[in-house]
Amino acid sequence: MIDFLLKSTICLTVFLGFYHLVLEREKMHQFNRFYLLGSIVISLAIPFLTFEIIKIVPVIQAIEPLNMTITPGMIPDNEIQANSISREENINLISFILWSLYGIICFLLLLRFGKNIWKLISKSKLNPIVKYKNATLILIEEKTLPHTFLNSIFINFEDYNNQKIEDELYAHELVHVTQRHTLDILFIEFMRVIFWFNPIFIFYKKAIQLNHEFLADEEIVKTYNNVSFYQNLLLQKGFGTKTVYLASNLNYLVTKKRLIMMTKNTSQKIALLKKVAIVPILGVLIYFFCINVVAQEKVVNTNPEIKNPQITDKDKIRDSYYSGVYVKIYDEKNNRKEVTLYENLSLEDRRKYLSFVPEIMIENEIPEPLFEKMKTKDMAIWINGKVISKEEIKKYKRTDFSYYTYSFVHKNARSKRFPQEYQYNLYTKKYFDENLKNSHLHFSGDTIKIGVASYKTVMKDKVLKNLNPKADTIAWYTKDKEGYNLYVNEKKQKKIIVIDAGHGGTDLGATKEELNEKKLTSEIAKKIKTLFSDTNVEILFTRDEDEFMDLKSRTDFINANKADLVISLHINFNKNTETKGFEIFVSDKNETFEKSKLLAEKLSSKISKTQLKNRGLKTAPFYILKNSTSPSMVVELGFLSNESDRNFITSEKGQTEIAKSILDFISEIN
Repeated sequence: MIDFLLKSTICLTVFLGFYHLVLEREKMHQFNRFYLLGSIVISLAIPFLTFEIIKIVPVIQAIEPLNMTITPGMIPDNEIQANSISREENINLISFILWSLYGIICFLLLLRFGKNIWKLISKSKLNPIVKYKNATLILIEEKTLPHTFLNSIFINFEDYNNQKIEDELYAHELVHVTQRHTLDILFIEFMRVIFWFNPIFIFYKKAIQLNHEFLADEEIVKTYNNVSFYQNLLLQKGFGTKTVYLASNLNYLVTKKRLIMMTKNTSQKIALLKKVAIVPILGVLIYFFCINVVAQEKVVNTNPEIKNPQITDKDKIRDSYYSGVYVKIYDEKNNRKEVTLYENLSLEDRRKYLSFVPEIMIENEIPEPLFEKMKTKDMAIWINGKVISKEEIKKYKRTDFSYYTYSFVHKNARSKRFPQEYQYNLYTKKYFDENLKNSHLHFSGDTIKIGVASYKTVMKDKVLKNLNPKADTIAWYTKDKEGYNLYVNEKKQKKIIVIDAGHGGTDLGATKEELNEKKLTSEIAKKIKTLFSDTNVEILFTRDEDEFMDLKSRTDFINANKADLVISLHINFNKNTETKGFEIFVSDKNETFEKSKLLAEKLSSKISKTQLKNRGLKTAPFYILKNSTSPSMVVELGFLSNESDRNFITSEKGQTEIAKSILDFISEIN
């Protein structure tokens, strides 16, 4: 609201200033009339107008021709499509009092407005009337000069009978009737009722009424061609009588300006130039208040399109790996159900349904210094899939192992049991020979079950039921998009949720005085960590401390941990301080879009139970959303620029409510 009032008042002031400095001095009153009325309408409309200018930012990206991964980037919310979910806001007491006070004053002014209209209408009904050309003369007892309301001209009964009213005065009032000046006055008075606190409308009313007199005076001068007589007549009649509210009054501002205007001549060229000068002023106002320049990434593919219908080495390896294996297919998209030998599938089907081809596992002996270190240090070590201690590893010789792997564990992914930076997997010669050495040569079973369906169908277990009882691989497709989302059936002991506290370190994010986004997201993340107690879920945090972590590192962390869901926490900011509420973003550029959307809708319903207004579910190609291989969402938890949101998200109560709503949602994920 404050943003609207500031913008509209600035526009009204600029337009009125231009009128007084440039237009009022020239004899183009009909144009000025519509300029004054139109400038009010335009000034009130400008705060609601937004014109987006897209600035293309080229991003060079090499894209793999097969199994393509789309990379996202953090961009502003102009590239966002919204499906708003409305919700009633909690009533703010101070706001309620102010709005109530405003409403009471408006109501009282509206009553006065209506009462004055009724007075004039009653006068026209209770007094004698005389038809005069296209107007009606209302003969009243009170001593007054002629004045006009709608098509009624009010004149003194005695003056009318004694013929003391000059023809010029009748003609003057007839101009007000013919040109319907009363409608302009009613319009500006109604604006004053609504915007009673804004004095700019007082000056607009004066300018509009004076311009009405210019119009009437101009018509009298043209008709009677006796300027000096008419000027003397106005000077004689124009003083000592009060003006009537809501009416066009003969004696309104009989000043030197009005008298000079009767004799003034205006060059048509000058008038045209001054009219045209309005265009750049309007353009400047629109530019400052309505134009929103936004950046949009345009991915430039550096890889030429590759078309290779020929049999490749990968195809040969695949044929060997799946030879003699039965393939059970349930493809909802192509309405296909069948069980057949791998060899009966076409090359296109083999590539489509069985893109995975294992790599050969070559013996990899563990270095001696590392092996000796394992005997003395507390390290996270597994042998043939079973965790062991440093005491147990002393029972082995280095030459007992044919293969080993290790992986770095990010700080937030470490547990109390395994706080080490690295984890090691060792495999004995026997285990390697029996289970790993030839695992790349042939599929381990005699049948592989593959499902391709929409995500909703997958969630209803329709695919799993048809594949009886469990598929090795499920792929779901996104409507109207090429490509599939692959799900390999893995046994996970716990669901992994990544909470990404936005920004950090030197990256403050949104700021408001001493408050900043990085601190607030970290506080809410810590609140989630403190309140978390679900033993079936493991929550990992991209950062525990105030440290900078770039978007790529965050995404690498997410993908390395194979998260079931990613929730990236952020705080919004808008130059319009009235804008408030939370909003959730997902990316339709990601293959997990459908699942992300469904999960985001569920989280949205949970956060809606707090005092934060629900601004809806939206799509945006943010970096993490596009690059994550997991269902992901960015949650903007209110606006730091809005006082109500700011008070809530910085309070202990607000942060606790937000954390609990997120944890309630996590506990209900299937």
